[in-house]
Amino acid sequence: MDNEPVIKPFTMYGIASLFFFVIFKAFITPELATEYLAGAVLLGAAPCTAMVFVWSSLTKGDPAYTVVQVATNDLIIPVAFIPIVKFLLGVSNVSVPWDTLILSVILFVVIPLAGGMLTRFFVINNKGKDYFENTFVKKFDGITTMGLLLTLIMIFSFQGNAILENPLHIVLIAIPLILQTFLIFAVAYGACKLFKLPHKIAAPAGMIGASNFFELAVAVAVALFGTTSPAALATTVGVLTEVPVMLLLVKAANSTKNWFTNN
Repeated sequence: MDNEPVIKPFTMYGIASLFFFVIFKAFITPELATEYLAGAVLLGAAPCTAMVFVWSSLTKGDPAYTVVQVATNDLIIPVAFIPIVKFLLGVSNVSVPWDTLILSVILFVVIPLAGGMLTRFFVINNKGKDYFENTFVKKFDGITTMGLLLTLIMIFSFQGNAILENPLHIVLIAIPLILQTFLIFAVAYGACKLFKLPHKIAAPAGMIGASNFFELAVAVAVALFGTTSPAALATTVGVLTEVPVMLLLVKAANSTKNWFTNN
């Protein structure tokens, strides 16, 4: 039960617009508000993939369900991400070229997804499923961690000065992003409770709905607006808030396990 493609981009747009253009208008110029909104929309429109396995594991979520939902997100992104971003940014009077959006999705989603599928097919075909799952995949555990750390280092290297020089704006950007994360988790988690689904499904459903594919959001923001742009800064704040907020939600999910009769 993953509600991301249905409501998340639009709730992000609504919450970010409310805060940047109304509540925080005394602190943020309309031009900055527009770019911050663009970064928030990119975050909201990019459903999480890799990090969701970490959150699911911490809540003892069903691995099979998590894999299916992540695979679904990978298939949804190439189809839904581009038109949703184009529409929501168009409503905000932000001009976004189709070719840049398409190229970003191809580079960061389609090519890695196709590469993973082909690798899985050829390795299993030659050496079997057991070798693939228990030997081949584990060889890349360290590389995956290093890749994530390198991504974070590169992101913060571009935005380091902006973060240090604008601490107030960092807080102002973080507030709607954090509220959005809690809202989407509550919607997904609550829906699972309503439909009497077990906790091992409800917990990863909430985590998948709440988290973002921040690497894609940052990459598209950089490609569209530049490395030092306010839009890229907004996506970087998304990275800053992602881990601590998601850990809080992990704790919330684990502490409410007894709400579900079928754990």
